[in-house]
Amino acid sequence: MTWTAPEVTRPEGSLLAPEAELLPGLLDWHRATFLHKCAGLTGEQLAAAPVPWSNLSLLGLIRHLAKVEHIWFRRSFLGEDVPKLYSTPERPDADFEDLDPARAEADYALLLEQQELARKVTAGVPLDTTFENAGWGTVTLRLVFNHMIGEYARHNGHADMVRQGVDGATGA
Repeated sequence: MTWTAPEVTRPEGSLLAPEAELLPGLLDWHRATFLHKCAGLTGEQLAAAPVPWSNLSLLGLIRHLAKVEHIWFRRSFLGEDVPKLYSTPERPDADFEDLDPARAEADYALLLEQQELARKVTAGVPLDTTFENAGWGTVTLRLVFNHMIGEYARHNGHADMVRQGVDGATGA
């Protein structure tokens, strides 16, 4: 049986919530929006890069977003000494280049795992909490939420273009 990315429901949050609720809620909405753009596609379709001059695919974006969640929440926020996902100094775009449609389900599950870990470790943590990020120095959790919202928003735009090239689907 061929695996297909599942349907998702985007969370509804208050647009009037305090910032400590609003930022995680908005990030979760963007996370679900990205997964919505992958819904119903097989591993082969997720791995397709329909724009001839680009290596962008939905599977590459799945892997990239898992890597970004991993970097910000496990390696930086928690300070865990865990191996990097996908990319290496010699191969910085491996998350987009080393695609295996047969591993799409596992890559998708890893993204969900990284998202859930991020939710758990930041729940109830004050936004002014600071920690070290290797590339940026001292940052606040507030900055990370804003950065991640921007990361997903940008890649949701990419996902719109890629999805339309894969099967013609458009929309929110």
